[in-house]
Amino acid sequence: MEHFLEQHLAVRKGERLRKLKEGLGHGEKLFLQQVWWPAFRNFNNLHPEYEIKDFRDGTRFLDFAFFHHALKLAIEIDGYGPHSSQITRPQFADQWIRQNHLIIDGWKILRFSFDDVKDRPRMCEQILQQFMGRFLGGRILADITINYIESEIIRLALSGNGIIRPSDVSNLLHFGIKKSCDILKSMSEKRLLKPAGTGTKCIRSYRLHEHTQGIWEEQNQLRGS
Repeated sequence: MEHFLEQHLAVRKGERLRKLKEGLGHGEKLFLQQVWWPAFRNFNNLHPEYEIKDFRDGTRFLDFAFFHHALKLAIEIDGYGPHSSQITRPQFADQWIRQNHLIIDGWKILRFSFDDVKDRPRMCEQILQQFMGRFLGGRILADITINYIESEIIRLALSGNGIIRPSDVSNLLHFGIKKSCDILKSMSEKRLLKPAGTGTKCIRSYRLHEHTQGIWEEQNQLRGS
């Protein structure tokens, strides 16, 4: 995370530099550490304290902006205090007008409370992954390469109820249970699968991650299959 911030500090000047130095608070840093990084393992195309022109021809800063081709995503981390009792009625109304104008200008918006980032980071991570799967088809995770065996396992999961077990892999590919369990564990470590139940030594069942189908479909298109 420090390298990510240093890269942005190195290319900023003036108010944009000052805002980044002073503006990235505890909630934003926690979001990077507990939500974004576990979800994607990189900070590609993510910009902290991103400056945009206000609808009143002024300037405002988004906590984070993410760009990928035509997609523009604004991410805001909302603390309880500033967004409740500590703002005036005109300020309260103004923030929603600003948000409406962002949407009109083509931005997608995700808002997370500080409490959720701190106490429920996994839920926030899943929302981000669902969003990326919906709007990018998993392209933010394009560095994940799906091999033939993994592709067939994903195909099997999609053809059924979405649950995959070591015995299913064994029947499909004629591997032993231990090897099948190891393959599913490896796919979980690559964030293609996630546990569907409980287990420690060999998890009994898995399901596809929210972004997996998008990655699988895109790579199949590239292969022409």
